[in-house]
Formats: sequence, C-alpha cells, structure tokens
Amino acid sequence: MTRLKAHTESHSIARTGWLRAAVLGANDGIVSTASLIVGVAAAGALRGDILLTGMAGLVAGAMSMAAGEYVSVSSQADSEAADLARERRELATQPEAELAELTDIYVGRGLPLDLARQVATHLNAGDALAAHARDELGLSEHSAARPIQAALTSAATFAVGAALPLAAVTVSPLGALVPIVSGASLAFLALLGAIAARAGGAPLWKPTARVTFWGALAMAITAVIGRLFGAVV
Repeated sequence: MTRLKAHTESHSIARTGWLRAAVLGANDGIVSTASLIVGVAAAGALRGDILLTGMAGLVAGAMSMAAGEYVSVSSQADSEAADLARERRELATQPEAELAELTDIYVGRGLPLDLARQVATHLNAGDALAAHARDELGLSEHSAARPIQAALTSAATFAVGAALPLAAVTVSPLGALVPIVSGASLAFLALLGAIAARAGGAPLWKPTARVTFWGALAMAITAVIGRLFGAVV
C-alpha cells in the first residue's frame, strides 16, 4: 500500500509581505544614515556633531518609515476591503452573473467550457467569496495587506540598519571617517542584499549588486554636496 505524505512544501512567496518591509527598512536605514553621516563629515563636522546628526536621522527615519508604511499599506487594505465588499454584494444580488464571470476566468486559463463551468459551480457552492477574491481579484493570504506588521517591521529594521554606520563612526579616526563609514556601509548593503536574496529564493548577485550600487551613488552625491557646503561655510 502506498502511503501518502502531507504536502509541506514551502514557497518564498509566503514571505513577501514582511520581507519587502524588512529589506526596505534596513536598506533605507543604512543608505540614508550613512549618506547623512558622510555628507556632514565631508563638511568638516566634529565627531560629536556627526553622531548627533546620525542619531537624529535614526530616530526620525524609523518613525517616518513606520508612519509611511502604515499609511500606505492601510490604503491597500482599504482597497482590498472595498473590493471584497463589492464582490459580496454582487454574489448576493447577481449570483448567475458572478458564476459566469468565474467560468470565463477558468476558460481563459485553458479549461474547456463545460469543465470550467463545473469548477466554478463547485467553488461557488463552497466559499464563493474566497474563490472570487483569489481568481478574480488576485487576493490571497500571502498577499493580504498587514499595516501594523509592515510598520513595525520597517521601523525596527530601519533602526538596525541605521545603527550600523553609526557604529562605524565610533571606531573610525576622524580623518578617515568618510572612507571607513562608506566602505563599511557598502559591505553592510552587500550583506543585506545577499540575505534578502537568500530569504526570497533569488540568485545572490543581482540583489547584492543593486543595493550596493544605489548606496554608493547616494553616499557619493552627499559627500560631494557636503564637501562643497563645507568649503563655502
């Protein structure tokens, strides 16, 4: 007798919600804080002023990330709720039209008309709203908006990311602070890209190169602006 095992395969898409917020928060924390530090240091600021600026950037950035993620993801959640409410009304008032709509979706995916109708009828007899949410609206448990999770994840990872270049400031000689903080921050970004790629099941090199390039560009621009501003002042 063949023994069947439960299907326990894990897919990377299940992590997309929190992973996106985590990568965004940590990347922004490293890039914005390191760029701020490099710009201020290039202008000739003292170590205490640099640390104060970096700490202010950490706190303000974490709060901004939390608020921004909560507002944006809440808007997504409101849209999802409105679409689900509309589907619920249409299922109650126009069941045949909704059945035909679901049938057309399955026909468009390659099923013969008779089989598509049977599948749609069977699903409608169960949880019709779930079937329409998944196949008509493209909503699923993995993609559902979670504002609080996104806000907390972004704020926490921003703070962690911002703390890394700040730590580099404390151990760097003032005269070599700009290259040391820049190099350390780029290394942190490369590591973040590799971790995000591994968690998302993607190849390592592309996410790593992407975050490193944009981080280097941001720090280079702020260093030039800081240098010019320091020379003027």
